[in-house]
Amino acid sequence: MTLGEEQVEGAVDGLVGGRYRLGERLGRGGAADVHRATDEVLGRDVAVKTLRDATADSRDRARFDGEARLLARLTHPSLVTVLDAGVDDDVPFLVMELVEGPTLADRVAAGPMAPRPTAELGAALADALAYAHAREVVHRDVKPANVLLGVGDRVKLADFGIARLLGDSARHTATGTTIGTAAYLAPEQVRGHDVTPACDVYSLGLLLLECLTAERAFPGPVTESALARLHRAPDLPDDLDAEWRSLLAAMTALEPGERPSAEDAATRLHVLADDHEPETVVRPADDGAGTTAVLPQDWVTEQPEQPDPAPARPARAPDAGYAAGERADVVVARTGERWRGLSWTTRLVVAALAALLVIAVLVIALRGADDPGPALPEGVPADLQGPLADLHSAVGSGA
Repeated sequence: MTLGEEQVEGAVDGLVGGRYRLGERLGRGGAADVHRATDEVLGRDVAVKTLRDATADSRDRARFDGEARLLARLTHPSLVTVLDAGVDDDVPFLVMELVEGPTLADRVAAGPMAPRPTAELGAALADALAYAHAREVVHRDVKPANVLLGVGDRVKLADFGIARLLGDSARHTATGTTIGTAAYLAPEQVRGHDVTPACDVYSLGLLLLECLTAERAFPGPVTESALARLHRAPDLPDDLDAEWRSLLAAMTALEPGERPSAEDAATRLHVLADDHEPETVVRPADDGAGTTAVLPQDWVTEQPEQPDPAPARPARAPDAGYAAGERADVVVARTGERWRGLSWTTRLVVAALAALLVIAVLVIALRGADDPGPALPEGVPADLQGPLADLHSAVGSGA
């Protein structure tokens, strides 16, 4: 039986597994198809991968079953999540999260990517591979077509159909057969040697180089492409930063033992991504409240030069200012109390004398003479001498 444009012939109620209604086909691999589908039970969109031919040989069926088991044990933000698996009318199917968006192959076909997004994407993939390797899983087919780009810069590594558990003695390929995509195979894969995590690191290195150049490192027919890497390392553009050249050269080393682990590659890629972040400078806040403001580095370099500020006016000693202010408050309060206790005729006389005192103070100040203190006219009533002296002190303190 073939599952194709007719969706699911023979499935119960037209649903795969009794709940997944297939829609448009999203992709087609060597032995399986991937369809958009609707989960009728939970009301959500998913991706359903089905083995195309129900009469497929045992190796295809074992490989398909192995992918389901591998994905079921892997949970990582940059790996496609498996949601369900089963067999419907003798046809195996795998239900995965639906990642809306193009593949990395589509993106690279549009032209080279800038170093920073390439480093960010590479770090996410290297993190995912390090996670898988720590669980003894090797992907074996890392390539742009197996990287899904979702909304919000989500990166998902898909298609673990030919992944292998390290130490798994069961081989689902014919003897002497190399499986994978020729353009991204590691040299040891071409030779038919044991597959190790270093194979994924090599393939990731070629993928990143293709992102930066929009060209395959080993183009051409399958045999020519596969054999070329046995004799030479990929060509690295001269205009790449030294850090990039060093990392890519290490990841694509001919000998597996000379390559960094996926974890080490992820660390270096994170550094490369961070190197493109704008630098910051800590600057005191203008309000003088003891806080700091973090500003982009270009704030310092792009601001116009400011003229030197005028010399600051010498500040009055805090204790002297505080004492003067406190004394004036007390004087004003005491003078107000005495003023309210006087008759209106007395207030009139005090006001006239106060005006004379103010004029005298101004004259003395203009002449630069020292203030000898209050000089009250003769005949001032005794009860007025205190208020006038206080008033003179208050006026003098404020001059």
